[in-house]
Amino acid sequence: MYENLKTQPLIYLVTFFLLIVVMVPMGCTAEDPDEPDQVMVLLDWTPNTNHSGLYAAIEQGYYLEEGLMVEIIEAPGSVVHMVATGQAHFGVSFQEEVTYALLSNMPVVSIAAILQHNTSGFASLKEKGIETPADFEGKSYGGWGSPVEEATIKSLMKPYGADFEQVDIITTGEIDSLIVIEREADFAWIYYGWTGIEAELKGMDLNFIELRHIDPALDYYTPVLISGKNLIQENPELIERFMRATGKGYKLAIDNPEEAARNLLAHAPELDKELVMASQEWLADKYQANAEIWGLQQKETWEAYSRWLFEFELIEEMPDMEDAFTNEFLR
Repeated sequence: MYENLKTQPLIYLVTFFLLIVVMVPMGCTAEDPDEPDQVMVLLDWTPNTNHSGLYAAIEQGYYLEEGLMVEIIEAPGSVVHMVATGQAHFGVSFQEEVTYALLSNMPVVSIAAILQHNTSGFASLKEKGIETPADFEGKSYGGWGSPVEEATIKSLMKPYGADFEQVDIITTGEIDSLIVIEREADFAWIYYGWTGIEAELKGMDLNFIELRHIDPALDYYTPVLISGKNLIQENPELIERFMRATGKGYKLAIDNPEEAARNLLAHAPELDKELVMASQEWLADKYQANAEIWGLQQKETWEAYSRWLFEFELIEEMPDMEDAFTNEFLR
């Protein structure tokens, strides 16, 4: 999720209405064999370059080639809950959320990693002198109030012998993170592919501590595409068609980021064009990275982060990671 994008209340009303009027029962196909099957995809946040492959697949006609009419909307509620209960075919989520869903017996499965590596980390103005997690001591952090944030900061500080109790935690909610580090706190958690690029374009000089470079366990999948276990059992052929087209969309984003950026802007013209173009270029080699194919997920990645969550008592038991994800629909 890109934390500096805002969702307006009106959008929630409109998207909730869309869910009611255009949704077909999950697992069902169109009654007319000549008509494309209606498919609903829920976004985790407002449209951004994490989602470019989805929009490219629409604009390039890849979904229609597979006999699918895909509607992408911003989720009016919990993505995992709506996908698990059959209110949507697919959704954009992240590894932590899927892990919690698994432990709550919610029938969702991650079917693709949108990015191979976690590109998030802690950002601060260079003038604050925060170059390593040891420098968090005596500083203030502005975030959205999640226990995972505090655990992450604590885990990064521990190897340096720094005192987490000396960090002032401020709940800033969904305020733009660049505003947070300018006005509210000394450092904040950002996704570099969007907020970091935005800072570059604005000429802001940042220090950035990338999570995966400090602790390999924090190189988890964020974001991921999810679907419901019931849909996988009842209509795997629909998922295969959706994923063939989606994979082509992300392949376009990898090979031709400028075209993918235009496809995204066609559906979200309110976004800053310069930011979208620059973010798309930066992410182009991050979607697949060192994986054999786009979307591939490794059990080791799922297990490492779950152990980390368990170690910091954010989950009460280790889930069976075999149930968390599948690579069977990747091509």
